[in-house]
Amino acid sequence: MTGAPDPYKILQVDSEAEDEVIQAAYRRLAQKYHPDVAGSEGVERMAAINAAWALLRDPAQRAALDRARRTAPSGTSQSARSRSPDPPAATGSSGSAPPHQPSAAGARSPYRPATPPPPDKVSSDWTSGRSSHGGGYDPASMRAAEGLGAAGPPPGDPAGSVLTFGRYAGWSLAEIGRRDLEYLEWLDRMTIGRPYRDEIDAVLRKTGRRKSATTDARDRRGLFRRR
Repeated sequence: MTGAPDPYKILQVDSEAEDEVIQAAYRRLAQKYHPDVAGSEGVERMAAINAAWALLRDPAQRAALDRARRTAPSGTSQSARSRSPDPPAATGSSGSAPPHQPSAAGARSPYRPATPPPPDKVSSDWTSGRSSHGGGYDPASMRAAEGLGAAGPPPGDPAGSVLTFGRYAGWSLAEIGRRDLEYLEWLDRMTIGRPYRDEIDAVLRKTGRRKSATTDARDRRGLFRRR
């Protein structure tokens, strides 16, 4: 695998991404870099995208790739350390610190790992949902011939964002809410569902599937009111 392009980086997904996420990323990039859209500049990029998708969609090839990725960093870092020279010592003539050392007290050394980014902010009312469904979608066998998801064409009366992936591809969030609230709860927990979380939250609250802490407390007090 040394020198080979990383298919996860080509498709711009995490190595732990689910199959649905990888397929959605492939479709998005294929639409953007298809030669009919990007012209001759997209030919080489599209070939790399197709090759990455062909590898990651195959469970056996993806498992072999993941094993190689897990073993590569330790060997690479060890060889890199054996080749790297010792940091140069400061010269006594100028009295200044060498470029790789901090010149001011408390400055971060470039050899220390960078501070990790802060976690994403989420609503205080966000919950994990109750659904355990939604992870078994197989695009190879469940996609309809006309390009829609396994659920088929949308029923009509759309409202909100329209999904372009998964079993409800082509459906709006409101249409899915009338059909399968558990799928919306599952999508709310997934990385690919981040752009839709506010809309999903509104649908779940409208249907009574989700309540805020204030509402729950008010409902509990109501059980002991005098009538």
